[in-house]
Amino acid sequence: MVDDQSIKVLISQEDLHERIKEMGAQLTEDYRDGNLFVVGILKGAFVFMADLIRSIDLPLEVDFVAISSYGSGTKQTGVVRILKDLDSTIEGKDVLIVEDIIDSGLTLKYLVENLSSRKPRSLRICTLLDKPERREVDISTDYTGFVIPNLFVVGYGLDHDQIYRNLPYVGIV
Repeated sequence: MVDDQSIKVLISQEDLHERIKEMGAQLTEDYRDGNLFVVGILKGAFVFMADLIRSIDLPLEVDFVAISSYGSGTKQTGVVRILKDLDSTIEGKDVLIVEDIIDSGLTLKYLVENLSSRKPRSLRICTLLDKPERREVDISTDYTGFVIPNLFVVGYGLDHDQIYRNLPYVGIV
């Protein structure tokens, strides 16, 4: 069970759902004439992505990648590994990468370069949370849910040692 006293709510469940609904409406408009292929980054993005795709009123394809630049600790190693690749081709498709949080940008930059080499028609980034003050590389998002300060957050898919993903809000430990 979660010790509620150790977690402070940063973004409420209601605010998350309202913003995701707005993002879904914008994505529906932006991709109305496209061939949308949504790529979720595991594990953190799965909760956000599930709500996001339900708010997009278009036919779309879904796939996942698992990618890591972290080893076993919390410090980035600089080595990026694809742990699970896409099951489908993205050539000629409008690809939307869905991420839970962007901080340094190192892993995402690698993924963007990797997916770009597969010749998608377009490639954009959608993130629930953005921590621009942690950025180490030049990468920007096309769709951002919330810009947050440099805090360690959990919930709504984000974890600390694989727990807290099931919180219905984003909280600060």
